[in-house]
Amino acid sequence: MPIEANPAQFVRWFREVAPYVHRFRGKTFVIGFGGELIRDGHLNTLIPDLSLLSALGIKLVLVHGSRPQVNEQLHVKGHQMSFGRHTEPTSAEALECVKEAAGEIRLDIEAAFSQGLPNTPMSHAKIRVVSGNFVVARPVGVIDGVDYQHAGAVRKIDTESILQTLSQEAIVLLSPLGFSPTGEAFNLHMEELAQYTASALRAEKLIYLAPGPIVRQPSNTPIDGELARADADALIKENSLNEESQIFLEKASLAVKRGVPRAHIIPYSLDGSLLLEIFTHDGVGTMVVEDKLDDLRPATLDDIGAILQLIEPLEADGTLVPRGRAAIEREVETFSVLEHDGIIYGCVAVIPYLAEEMVEMACLVVHPEWQGTGEGDLLLRHAEQRARALGAKRLFVLTTRTSHWFLKRGFIKGGLADLPRSKQTLYNRARNSLIFIKRL
Repeated sequence: MPIEANPAQFVRWFREVAPYVHRFRGKTFVIGFGGELIRDGHLNTLIPDLSLLSALGIKLVLVHGSRPQVNEQLHVKGHQMSFGRHTEPTSAEALECVKEAAGEIRLDIEAAFSQGLPNTPMSHAKIRVVSGNFVVARPVGVIDGVDYQHAGAVRKIDTESILQTLSQEAIVLLSPLGFSPTGEAFNLHMEELAQYTASALRAEKLIYLAPGPIVRQPSNTPIDGELARADADALIKENSLNEESQIFLEKASLAVKRGVPRAHIIPYSLDGSLLLEIFTHDGVGTMVVEDKLDDLRPATLDDIGAILQLIEPLEADGTLVPRGRAAIEREVETFSVLEHDGIIYGCVAVIPYLAEEMVEMACLVVHPEWQGTGEGDLLLRHAEQRARALGAKRLFVLTTRTSHWFLKRGFIKGGLADLPRSKQTLYNRARNSLIFIKRL
C-alpha cells in the first residue's frame, strides 16, 4: 500500500519503531546464514535490510555458510562425498572446494552491498564490507580412530580487530574458514562460528537466518515466540526436533549461556523477517533468552514518559480522565508497568482506600499493537493481587467505554454510594462514568 493511501498508519508505525532504534544504536548483532539462503535466491532481499540496520547505527558481523555450494563443487569435480550438518572429515580436495565456494560467496555478498542504483533500497548506502583472518582455528583431530583432517573447530576470535573495524562503520564478514598459527586452513561450521563470535564479542544479539522455523517432530508443530534457556535445553533433550532445528537451537542456547542476551532463529523465506523480528513486539521466529523478557514491575520516575505515551490517546478521546505529568509523578508509586525487551507497552494503577477496605484500579492500558493476547488480563490479575496484599476486600473501576470487558471478568455494576466517601466527593458527574465492583 502506498504511503499516501494511509499516512497516519505509516507515521504511527514509524513512531512505534523509534524505541527499538534508540535501544539498538551502537549495539553489535552477529547474523549467521547458510549457503541455502544464497542458493534459494534470498541474498538480494536480505542485503537492503542489513544495509538499513547498518544505517540505523547497528554494528553488524555477518557469518555465512557454504554447504550446498561446497557439495555442488564436490559433485562437479567427481567426488562422491558430501557435507551434512554434522562435523565430517574434510580431505585436501574437499578443502579446496570449501575455499572456492567461500570465495565466490564472499564476492557475491560484497557485490550485493556495492549496489547503489537510484530508486532502490540500496541507493546512497555506501557500505564497506571487511573480511580477514579474524578466526583462529584448530584441527578436530582424530576421534574414535577417524582422522578428520582439515575439519576444524574455532579456537579464538580476534575480537580486538573486529571491534576496531566495526568502530569505523564497516560491516565484518566471516567465511566458514579458520586459520592456524602454522598457516593451515580449516573447514568450520557456520552455526558454531556465529555462536562463538557472538559470545566472544558479547554481542547484543545472535540471529540465525534458517531455512524454516523451529519445528517439533513428528507433528511439525512450530515453536515460536520466547523460550527461556532452560526450556530450550529441555526441548533439546527431548530429541523431538528435526535435525536442522536441533542444531540451531543448541547453538542459540549455548550463546545465551555464554553471555549473549538474546539469540534468534528466524526463517529467511519470509520477506523482511529480519526487520520484523527486531522491530516488532512478537517477532516472527524463536528467541532464546536467559529468562522471559516480559516483565511486570513497579513503575519508577523514569517510566513516566512512557506511561504518558500510553494513556494520552485515551485521554484525548475521553476514555480516561486527563491526569497530566504532575499527577502521574505524584502517583507513580501506584503504577505498575508491563515491559518487553526494554519497551513499556502496558500499565495499571492501584489506588488504595483502605479505611473502606477498597482499592481503585485505574489507567489499565495496553498498547493497541499488543492487545488481544492476554496482557489486559495479566494486568487485572496483578491489580487484584496488589489489592489483596493491601488488605482490600473489593476492587472498583470507573469506566465510560469498557463496561462489557469488566462484566465478563466478574465485576458487577455498582452505584455512587458504593464508592469510598472520599472518592464520592471526587466523582465527575459530567463524565457519568459507570461504576463496577469486584469482590476479592
